[in-house]
Amino acid sequence: MIKNYYREYSNNLNRDMEFNVYGYAGQPILVFPAQNGRFFDFENFRMLDNVEDLIDDGKIQLFCCDSIDKESWSDENGDPRYRICRHEAWFNYIVNELVPRIHQINQTGKKIITTGCSMGGTHAANFMFRRPDIFGGVISLSGYFDSDIFFGDYCDDLVYNNSPIKFIEGMSYDHYYVDMYRNCKIVLCCGQGAWEDEMLRSIHKIKELLAYKDIPAWIDIWGYDVNHDWNWWQVQFSYFVRHILEN
Repeated sequence: MIKNYYREYSNNLNRDMEFNVYGYAGQPILVFPAQNGRFFDFENFRMLDNVEDLIDDGKIQLFCCDSIDKESWSDENGDPRYRICRHEAWFNYIVNELVPRIHQINQTGKKIITTGCSMGGTHAANFMFRRPDIFGGVISLSGYFDSDIFFGDYCDDLVYNNSPIKFIEGMSYDHYYVDMYRNCKIVLCCGQGAWEDEMLRSIHKIKELLAYKDIPAWIDIWGYDVNHDWNWWQVQFSYFVRHILEN
């Protein structure tokens, strides 16, 4: 399996940011790490094992980015405005700096699919729903789609803009993004096992919102034995990636 490591300066974050690229061609997939995770976690937690054939055959190319969750979503005792501003700086790094690099490296011209597990699934959904002009789909595994468990009752303009449940609910039926969503490949998955209660509540809410606006989405709720953990995400990721490629 071809793997390339990059470390490049971000003007939005005023620091070097790292990412790994797996594969040489195919559908570009942007992978967000789980909460407080790093760009190498997807490989270290064996998330590549079940899709190595797709990578080696040039069907998918994975771009595993770094996050700054510890300065934003995870810093629950910090000043909320500062935290969400840090997140927004990271959002701008991804959209304005990393995305062009992905297209430069990938060269297929295809819209990027976002993915991630847990907080990575949260970010994956947020980025796709915020910028359906850039991202063509999402595979969110055990993500949470609102801000409340991270920011409590605090909600300013930036928190709102990074909370899909909030901004999709506030979006009119004829908003131009809604039409874009209808052309995206949206996969949201959650188990019903240990540590999935909050994620289940969130996925049922966003399912209602998407249905109300006639936005097609595959909302897949797995069994009571399916825990919020890597061994299940390994299975789910391979399953859904193959489905998206076939369809």
